[in-house]
Amino acid sequence: MRIGVLASIAHRTPPRGYGPWEQVASTLAEGLVALGHDVTLFATADSITSARLHAEAPTGYEEDPGVDAKVHEGLHIAAAFERAAEFDVISNQFDFLPLTFSRLVRTPVVTTIHGFSSEAILPVYRAYDDIGRYVAISDADRHPDLGYEATIHHGIDASRFTFRPDPGEHLLFLGRIHPDKGTHLAIEVAHRTGLPLVIAGIVQDEAYFRDCVQPHLGRSGISYAGPVGPAERDALLGGALALLHLIGFAEPFGLSVVEALATGTPVIARPLGSMPEILRHGRTGFLVDDVAGAVEAVGRVSSLSRRDCRDDVEARFTAQRMVADYAALFSGIAGGGPSAISRSSRSGTSTRANRTAASLAP
Repeated sequence: MRIGVLASIAHRTPPRGYGPWEQVASTLAEGLVALGHDVTLFATADSITSARLHAEAPTGYEEDPGVDAKVHEGLHIAAAFERAAEFDVISNQFDFLPLTFSRLVRTPVVTTIHGFSSEAILPVYRAYDDIGRYVAISDADRHPDLGYEATIHHGIDASRFTFRPDPGEHLLFLGRIHPDKGTHLAIEVAHRTGLPLVIAGIVQDEAYFRDCVQPHLGRSGISYAGPVGPAERDALLGGALALLHLIGFAEPFGLSVVEALATGTPVIARPLGSMPEILRHGRTGFLVDDVAGAVEAVGRVSSLSRRDCRDDVEARFTAQRMVADYAALFSGIAGGGPSAISRSSRSGTSTRANRTAASLAP
């Protein structure tokens, strides 16, 4: 197939550090190329890919203040749709804006919904629901107003994460420093358990970091590693006793959770959003309601098998599985099949892409 992959231009693809949307776009593009498909990746000019690269933005606008987000997003999206006739399908890994171009071309557009930033963007998804060909990244993130082609969980290249059979001695928080992510709750758990805590990730809320995180740094073994690249991320994840993921919102997926499991590190999370889909309670981690539950879970985490954590990733969350599911979906749509695997998906039940021979060959 000839496939266009439209990535976000907030960061490079793949990202140097934070950038989950760009990471998924990269994993998908590289996997499709490996299967023999003809892939064009629309991303920033400094992106690294084995696909053809088309770029309008020199770098990510979150990384270079000289890059105007609106201007370059407009040029970026237009470039993909001006070339739509060159593709059998366009994989929109960008967000809702490309949908506004989708009626202007004959090439089917498959939009992966990486979560809803707010209710304000829903009118766009509703307006294009008849042709949108939406993919959910978890069953929990399906919106009842929309029809879906499939639920396709994200996958990772497990070979990039080092399995460590022996647990570390520190707790880890890895993610955006924001109230929704529960950094302050991870700090409280560390205080109550007396264990050191490493905090890593970008600061998304400066006031929150200043008031709720910074005062604790350097005390009782609590440290901030800053944004971390792949090598340091792997080392921090694998060297932890547990990842604390005490979120306060319905998270659509959570790549850091799967990455932790790939190193063998169990995860302690609140049962919101996709967490009950990703974690196997009592096997790869614990789902807890509050700080007290998290403290108790820390005391039990050594009873879990780190090998089980890694095995679960290799069974359910590999890049190969994700790419195969997308390839099967794209093949069906490009071949003129039904506009959805099952439009009865409005009921909220999963309609995961079925793997066929088409997913394994170009």
